[in-house]
Amino acid sequence: MDLHNSQNLHKCAAEAIGTFWLTFAGCGSAVIAAAFPDVGIGLLGVSLAFGLTVLTMAYAIGHISGCHLNPAVTVGLAAGGRFPKSDIAPYIVSQVIGAVIAAFVLYLIASGAPGFDAAKGFAANGYGAHSPGGYSMISGFVTEVVLTMMFLFIIMGATHGKAPVGFAPIAIGLGLTLIHLVGIPITNTSVNPARSTGPALFAGGWALAQLWMFWIAPLIGGVLGGILYRWLSEEPSAQVTGIAPAASAE
Repeated sequence: MDLHNSQNLHKCAAEAIGTFWLTFAGCGSAVIAAAFPDVGIGLLGVSLAFGLTVLTMAYAIGHISGCHLNPAVTVGLAAGGRFPKSDIAPYIVSQVIGAVIAAFVLYLIASGAPGFDAAKGFAANGYGAHSPGGYSMISGFVTEVVLTMMFLFIIMGATHGKAPVGFAPIAIGLGLTLIHLVGIPITNTSVNPARSTGPALFAGGWALAQLWMFWIAPLIGGVLGGILYRWLSEEPSAQVTGIAPAASAE
């Protein structure tokens, strides 16, 4: 990807902005609103918040960058023949930058509350003692692989050239909501290495020590989901690249 090309630069900027919104609003709902006394939104609200971030951004920037917002999605789409491999690195860098900026802004806001301590979690992902439900590393790893695999399966199908036009953001957003309903008690739900990296940098300690799993497991799941859907529906129509789609996924 040539970043001197304005369209490519716009794609990367869109990915950074979109991932900022996913991390800020999704993790922000967990840090600020989930347990607010008497009127907290709880697990259901946080799950819906993450789904809404993807739904809203898919309509806002899907036509610009394809609205991946997630390294596992980018790698999975490439594995499924729906995204050029040469563009993987710029997309992932943009996504991580957006997530880190979002975590920084969220930290500035959340630290204004009395008794705030980022080390207590800050919406970071974890397993074992740092799993909301105390689930083991193996449970967390399997969960992240399976949930990311199914997320890619949904994305591949919803954005296929033969899928109903205009409904992909709804299917993908609701898919991510469902994924969080399952995964929050186990790992606090990652399925997105960029989303995991931002909060982990501010939670520090254990969150950084366990971050490896929330890169490896989602990336494996993304590749499996992309390959599985490509096998099921061999026509790799509709590149998920936004403006000026590439002619080939190679």
